[in-house]
Amino acid sequence: MTLLEIDNVTYTYKTKYQSVDALRGISCVFEEGRVYAVVGKSGSGKSTLLYLMAGLDVPGGGQVIYDGKATSGMDLNKYRRESVAVIYQDFRLFPLLTVSENITYPMELRGIKGEPARRRARELVEKVSLPESVLHRFPGMLSGGEQQRVAIARSLSTDTRIILADEPTGNLDGENGDRIIDILVKLAHEENYLIIIATHDTGILPKADVILRIVDGALA
Repeated sequence: MTLLEIDNVTYTYKTKYQSVDALRGISCVFEEGRVYAVVGKSGSGKSTLLYLMAGLDVPGGGQVIYDGKATSGMDLNKYRRESVAVIYQDFRLFPLLTVSENITYPMELRGIKGEPARRRARELVEKVSLPESVLHRFPGMLSGGEQQRVAIARSLSTDTRIILADEPTGNLDGENGDRIIDILVKLAHEENYLIIIATHDTGILPKADVILRIVDGALA
């Protein structure tokens, strides 16, 4: 089932001195249960596309459509909180919160607190193949691969159906990068998540269901 659609989307960055057309009329559909790899050179527009799908802004032209509704007509704060989760290259965990607190933080924003939230955190670290003992550690006590798995667990705590991953293997070695991609593929194929990965990592491509190549802001 189509969950997210990009319809003739354009986006322009403007400064005092110039305008740069980052996206030029991109259209595509994204279905549940599939892994999409968005690839292209630096500056091609792939991160801008994820930026718009994450609800951090709306297109200059065209529409990002989630579950049949354009994000331009939505409360974007609510959309980001309830409908989409983002995983970043640099993990973006809160360094002064424990792993458990990092995972339960999005739940608390939605009113889920106390033991129900902690129980869900225990379930999620198991889902990403981490021992329960990591829940009481701080992110700085974990390896990069472990931190990225915590970031995935946190993204799952929001109960969204869409996970956007911006260079999720960029700070990891090959083995840990493969492990992260295998977790994301499993979430798509076994639990029907929509996974969209913007990446330079060509090792991801054989595991993707669909590859979207962006060149100079347009789909190649």
